[in-house]
Amino acid sequence: MKDTPGWASPGSAPSGGQEPDQQGSAQPADQNGADQAQPPSKWTKDQPPPAQWTAPSPQGPGQAPPPPPPGPGWGGHLGAPQPGPGGYGPPGGHPGYGAPGWGAPGPGWGGPPPAAKPGVIPLRPLGIGEILDGAVSTMRAHWRTVLGISLTVAVVTQIAVILLQGLILNDTANSDALNDPTSTPGELGSALGETLLSTSVILVISLLGTVIATALLTTVTSRAVLGKSVTTAEAWRDARPQLLRLGGLTLLLLLIAGLIMTVGVTPGILVAAGGSTGAGVLLALVGGLGAFVLTVWLMIRFSLASPALMLEKQGVSKSMSRSGKLVSGSWWRVLGIQLLAAIIAYVVASIIVIPFSIVAALADGDGVSGFLGTGTELGWTYLVISGVGAVIGSTITFPISAGVTVLLYIDQRIRREALDLDLARAAGVQGYGGDAPGTTPGS
Repeated sequence: MKDTPGWASPGSAPSGGQEPDQQGSAQPADQNGADQAQPPSKWTKDQPPPAQWTAPSPQGPGQAPPPPPPGPGWGGHLGAPQPGPGGYGPPGGHPGYGAPGWGAPGPGWGGPPPAAKPGVIPLRPLGIGEILDGAVSTMRAHWRTVLGISLTVAVVTQIAVILLQGLILNDTANSDALNDPTSTPGELGSALGETLLSTSVILVISLLGTVIATALLTTVTSRAVLGKSVTTAEAWRDARPQLLRLGGLTLLLLLIAGLIMTVGVTPGILVAAGGSTGAGVLLALVGGLGAFVLTVWLMIRFSLASPALMLEKQGVSKSMSRSGKLVSGSWWRVLGIQLLAAIIAYVVASIIVIPFSIVAALADGDGVSGFLGTGTELGWTYLVISGVGAVIGSTITFPISAGVTVLLYIDQRIRREALDLDLARAAGVQGYGGDAPGTTPGS
């Protein structure tokens, strides 16, 4: 019989290479009949020890025997050589024990190298925690400029609100009709109009302060990303040309939101005025809910227009278009980060403002009724003490809100436009992304 590779045929030479014993293979002539009746065995006495035979497998000539199955665990037992096609050694040609990739960490084991961090954030796509930490780190690293801007804007804004509230709005506001069930519709309408006017004036003043603070803090945060400091005067010079455009953008967004809400509730109001009160109220609620959802969607879509306008030096419509492109596909993520930042800012402001309001109400008898919403006028003591709390709260929350918005804008541009390369070159990081000039739009 011909020998097949990997499987020795019966009667072949033993594994040690010796010839079969001639005496052992010859049979004596005087054996009994029972022994003579048995056919002579062709198996040699020198058989290989057990467990060295392999099962026959359909293999062609010249093929190597298959490797044995791997041992238990990942890659078998480390520290013991594993048999492979050519004898002892790692299976499949892999490096042996101690080589990179076989039980010992080699190059690339720890993942990609850390990103450059010339300023308050690493130059790579950011997580939520890194965005919040970047906003706080900006306030901590450049506290003189950041707190100086926030404090100045908050003080000026709050002084204007206190003077307006104490000198003008207290004389015109008359909310007694809103709490009197016997008031006529004309009295209710007049009281409601005066209340809305007072609230709107205060809102406009606060909005102007927010616009100015956002413009200045956007410049500070963008420089902090590069690891560079900026003074208040430098921030003002950089932001001043864009202030009118930023104010126009803010007012336009407010008008869009107000128009959508008005369109949503107007049909219900008209139906209720026509006599169908129940149907009108239901229609107003449904329309108002739909308008609110649409307003939130648009506000998040345009939420990055402010940093786009300030940093890219673009107009109102172009900045809104840029914000829409950056937010597209990441609407829920942008909503979550903006909502979390708003909640944090509100909680921080409430922790500061509420104790001041309580102290102001206790110090001013008129303030107690005003604080509880049962009075018509707010005393000067209440206005001043509560105003101090509002100034402190705004000084802390302005940098958080502005910083999160700017860093979220930078993060979206890093993800979509590789802005990190331009930022690294601007920060002077050596050997980061090549030396080619940046081609990122708006950079």
